[in-house]
Amino acid sequence: MAKQTLVNRFEDLIFNNRRKIIAVFAAITVVMIYSAITGFRIDTSFTKSIPVEHEYMQTYLQYRDQFGGANRVLVALVARDGNIYTPEFMRTLKAATDEVFFISGVDRTRVTSLFTPNVRFTEVTAEGIAAGNVVPADFRPTPEGIEQIRKNVLKAGIVGRLVANDFSGAIISAELMEVDPVTGKPLDYIAVAAELETKIRDVFESESVEVNIDSQFSGVDVHMIGFVKAIGDISNGAQMVVVFFGVAFVITALFVGFYTHSWRLTLIPVLCALVAVIWQLGILFMLGFGIDPLGILVPFLVFAIGVSHGVQMISAIRAEVFKGKNGKEAARSAFERLLVPGGLALASDTIGFITILLIKIQAIQEMAITASIGVGIIVLTNLILVPVLLSFIRYDEEYRLRLIHASKKFEPIWQRLTWATDRDHAKYIIAVALVLLGFGLWKGTGVKIGDLHPGVPELRENSRYNIDSRLITERFSIGVDVISVIVEAPKDGCIDYEVMKAIDDFTWYMSNVPGVQSAISLPVVSKVVHAGWNEGSLKWRVIPRNTSVLVQVTTYVPTSSGLLNADCSVMPVHMFTSDHKATTIEKIVAEVKAYRQEHGTDKVKFRLATGGVGVMAATNEDVQAAQFPILVGVFSVVILLCWIAFGKFKGMLCIVLPLALVSILAYALMTMLEIGLKVSTLPVVALGVGVGVDYGIYIYARFRHLLKQGELSVEEAYLKTLRISGNGVLVTGITLAVGVGTWIFSPLKFQADMGILLTFMFLVNMIGAIILLPALASMLLIRKDHGPRP
Repeated sequence: MAKQTLVNRFEDLIFNNRRKIIAVFAAITVVMIYSAITGFRIDTSFTKSIPVEHEYMQTYLQYRDQFGGANRVLVALVARDGNIYTPEFMRTLKAATDEVFFISGVDRTRVTSLFTPNVRFTEVTAEGIAAGNVVPADFRPTPEGIEQIRKNVLKAGIVGRLVANDFSGAIISAELMEVDPVTGKPLDYIAVAAELETKIRDVFESESVEVNIDSQFSGVDVHMIGFVKAIGDISNGAQMVVVFFGVAFVITALFVGFYTHSWRLTLIPVLCALVAVIWQLGILFMLGFGIDPLGILVPFLVFAIGVSHGVQMISAIRAEVFKGKNGKEAARSAFERLLVPGGLALASDTIGFITILLIKIQAIQEMAITASIGVGIIVLTNLILVPVLLSFIRYDEEYRLRLIHASKKFEPIWQRLTWATDRDHAKYIIAVALVLLGFGLWKGTGVKIGDLHPGVPELRENSRYNIDSRLITERFSIGVDVISVIVEAPKDGCIDYEVMKAIDDFTWYMSNVPGVQSAISLPVVSKVVHAGWNEGSLKWRVIPRNTSVLVQVTTYVPTSSGLLNADCSVMPVHMFTSDHKATTIEKIVAEVKAYRQEHGTDKVKFRLATGGVGVMAATNEDVQAAQFPILVGVFSVVILLCWIAFGKFKGMLCIVLPLALVSILAYALMTMLEIGLKVSTLPVVALGVGVGVDYGIYIYARFRHLLKQGELSVEEAYLKTLRISGNGVLVTGITLAVGVGTWIFSPLKFQADMGILLTFMFLVNMIGAIILLPALASMLLIRKDHGPRP
């Protein structure tokens, strides 16, 4: 009684101050529009996209300044005639290297190409060991000068790394900094990606490139890969989200208009959902956040949730209009009836978003915060603003007749669906559900963590980035797919035979692991130098045991090579992988851990991991660790809220069991479609649970209320439930599914994957609420004599 009184008091407060409430919402919306327009920015950062608290990333951050990080960009120039040893190609490579050197945010000490002084060779001459730059400072593009470069490339051992295995191309490698050294602000990755396109690809891939005053060059293809390029391409594709948002807006308005038979009833929920998105963006930018490309879909989800709950409010009001109530009376009754189930549903949505915070990656946590803000605003717009606006609408007799006519069209469908409440039919429905559960568990357990395809899976297979990635992988023995194991040893470890032998053994072992294209470390280079001191004989390509000889063979390896630090206490082993598929990464990491367990000592420590694949390994492990707690958290809160709100454990089961079945089937769908469980897809499962529970709550709340009155049979109660809440569930389920279904045509693969998963979850959750929920209710809540269980 106290709760009812409290609801009534709140109802009086809202509906006695309708115009003031509308004025407040309008004023705040104007402020939020200004904030959204002036504060809008795309916010990207490499550090935001990695799990910085993970063991591997602690190693990465500790040694990033000494050996570079995983934030690398590779620019490959490939000669169309298949030969880099021409004056024209050398001029172009030199010009391109200079351009990369001055790209914003590039760490100029870590630019590497044939024309940078950190690319050197060593050789044995009659006078002893000689060393020099692969491209001498006095290089001239004459036949003699180019022939000297050819020899130096072979001596330097950079074929496959900086020069293509078939000598058809050369690479310029650069590390990017997190902070722009000019502005002092976080590096704008989208601007850097655009700069790479305009200053490198557009210039050097044109049909005729003027390299200097004296010559022109044509016949080079430019291929670029790296985090910054991936973010740039994703951002370009994300601009299409605006188009998809517009398409979804039109589709939603059409469906809602078809359902309401009134342009005013259509505008109110759609515009209120749009207000929620505006408020969300405005608050987000006020708090100093930006929109991450991977989180740019969140505003649409907020819009979809807003429309869904708005349609439920309209359904409740239409039911009151059928009874002959006017607009204000109908709005008040609907407000009173939906305040608790609507608040419960939105609370479940919010929890679904908040649980994503368990993934310790800043970009994902910001997505969770963004979505939680949006759903929190929907509580205000849908439970207050929507009924207040609807209370001003007048419903004449003609509109009531239209509703009666429209309801007759759905009546055959609702009549057929009432068979789900028959206990004999319910047994068959539950049996089918159990078969689907078994199938889902069988297939769902096969879902993989991480990427299942080469290239960047966020982009289409035929995207420019993935084409570039495939070509670089085919022609070179490296790419951005590199994992580095940091080997820690005592000071001057590079002149300690025991240390060098341990690193060499590890390098050899990992070189033979499937998925590792090549591996390089200080001992590998030192063995080549040692052989050089002994007339190049292969039998001397070993690690010398004598300390003085070790000093001799390691002296010529500079710290700029990335193979050792200043005091020789840290010597990384760099492994270039064939791809970054989840299975490849898992295999390599497992082999490193097994080797470390068996051969690691206090003197020689093998620490995972740096490099791009090291980042992916850490991310995959974080996702794997978070997936179970996220689902447990979502379902635990949904179970608790439903149990408290409806007071029956069995009633809670009627809502949660269909939801759990759909989640398991979603995992099965991911397995069948080869969609990996990763940062961009794990939130979808949690979001699907949060949004999908809405259907069950609205259906069960109405069904339970009608049964408790004791005036209707089970079939009659469910039929009336379908007439009122079923309409809204059917319309919103189809509307949301069609809206996100348009994402399947997005140029972004991750958006298409999200579209497939969300479409599936919206539709199947709707079916579960309409068919499986009443079947469970008939078995758990209804006695055989068709009376409600006490």
